[in-house]
Amino acid sequence: MASNTSLGAHVFLDYMHAKFSDQAEYRWLFNLMRETVAQSSATEVHAHLAPFDGSTSPPGFAAVVLIDESHITAHCYADRGLLAIDCFTCGQTDPEHIADALHERLMERMPDIVCLRKERVNRFITGA
Repeated sequence: MASNTSLGAHVFLDYMHAKFSDQAEYRWLFNLMRETVAQSSATEVHAHLAPFDGSTSPPGFAAVVLIDESHITAHCYADRGLLAIDCFTCGQTDPEHIADALHERLMERMPDIVCLRKERVNRFITGA
């Protein structure tokens, strides 16, 4: 059987007990995502935060930092305390470093937050 290599990786983080009470809290995580990307070898090409007030979808937000190497996203159901983050990079940028930095800062700011899953999946699998 040939061994597979990959050109990218995707790290998924799923949390419960995430406390986001208002849009200032949403912006804090969005800014943290951008800061974490800036401190990595990734190159930001676009960023957007979309808060949801609960009128057409549950209260919370979706945030994306589009990078040359792929993306960092966060989606939150604020009323349920649920937060999902994914860090997908290709090339030389290791998404694990970005995910770990985000996790550390979340734990500092929200001591009750619980990471239910951290999973790394190789992407752009080659047959080499």
